[in-house]
Amino acid sequence: MRGGGLWQLGQSITRRLAQGDKKGVARRYFASEAELKKTVLYDFHVAHGGKMVPFAGWGMPIQYKDSIMDSTVNCRENGGLFDVSHMCGLSLKGKDSIPFLEKLVIADVAGLAPGTGTLTVFTNEKGGAIDDSVVTKVTDDHIYLVVNAGCRDKDLAHIEEHMKAFKAKGGDVSWHIHDERSLLALQGPLAAPTLQHLTKEDLSKFYFGEFRILDINGAHCFLTRTGYTGEDGFEISVPDENALDLAKAILEKSEGKVRLTGLGARDSLRLEAGLCLYGNDMEQHITPVEAGLTWAIGKRRRAEGGFLGAETILKQLADGPSIRRVGFISSGPPARGHSEIQNEKGETIGEVTSGGFSPCLKKNIAMGYVKSGNHKAGTKVKIVVRGKAYDGTVTKMPFVPTKYYKPT
Repeated sequence: MRGGGLWQLGQSITRRLAQGDKKGVARRYFASEAELKKTVLYDFHVAHGGKMVPFAGWGMPIQYKDSIMDSTVNCRENGGLFDVSHMCGLSLKGKDSIPFLEKLVIADVAGLAPGTGTLTVFTNEKGGAIDDSVVTKVTDDHIYLVVNAGCRDKDLAHIEEHMKAFKAKGGDVSWHIHDERSLLALQGPLAAPTLQHLTKEDLSKFYFGEFRILDINGAHCFLTRTGYTGEDGFEISVPDENALDLAKAILEKSEGKVRLTGLGARDSLRLEAGLCLYGNDMEQHITPVEAGLTWAIGKRRRAEGGFLGAETILKQLADGPSIRRVGFISSGPPARGHSEIQNEKGETIGEVTSGGFSPCLKKNIAMGYVKSGNHKAGTKVKIVVRGKAYDGTVTKMPFVPTKYYKPT
């Protein structure tokens, strides 16, 4: 989905269903079930009112009985439980797994403490983003990472191609794709208190970006304190056979305050948090520097390079990029992907990549790319929606303050 399209799609489906146009919705939005992969929780979503849509080859819930607006607000006030099992978890193992991965990503993986992780970007030879990923150093010879569902095939092909060449030169690295596991994201202020009921581990000593392998609700889980909402929360990799019981237990222990939450709200939450959606805000021709992810390039990596596209990226670090990702607040109808951005003289200076109405701020927000020099917060712009220019202002992101759980 492009340009905040998940939010838009959810609203469109809701309107059509309200008008009784179930056949039209089925024809317009739903691929035949035979064409779509299903997560272990598919029937559970349907039983709870999930409106299932095709996404990256999977049948996924865009929303449930409550609106995307309500789901977004509830996640920030209480909590949301997301099935993100369509995403691809994998492990790299072997004594050379870190040097191998560092050829493909911008992170200083070697510099991570065991049991910690970071956001990183897989780059191509030109420095563009192949995908973004959260990479965790479990031990010095075990790396766990999660890649986006829509990028799975190209990411795995890319990793495999380079792994064959690396191993041919004597490198010790192998991989395992965790297709036997499901992935749940528990997000919001009630995430930790709710999950604490289901594990003996003391979660108060477990901080943002940390990873542990532990028992949750009797299942052997990979737990990462991270998420895609800007809220405190966790991503839980759980064996498929235990996923349904875990989802039920989380909802039960929250006494109904944590709700099942779909992709529509996930999109509005990540936009409010100023987080990129690959395919919208990052693509093969956009570098991490242009995307505002300079902080993800480890200090050692800046000095040594050694990753694909390093020459381009290090030059941008030295000279500055020609375009930059920024946030906007705008008037009029919400901006969508590909909306033109103009300066006050009416000259084109960029394009919106994601946009929508913020359920929490009750105003239009967007992000996009502008020519350097137009990127300072407070810069006045015009955003063209359906042929008409509306006032906008470059705004610092995140739009909604993040609440990651860090040591005080």
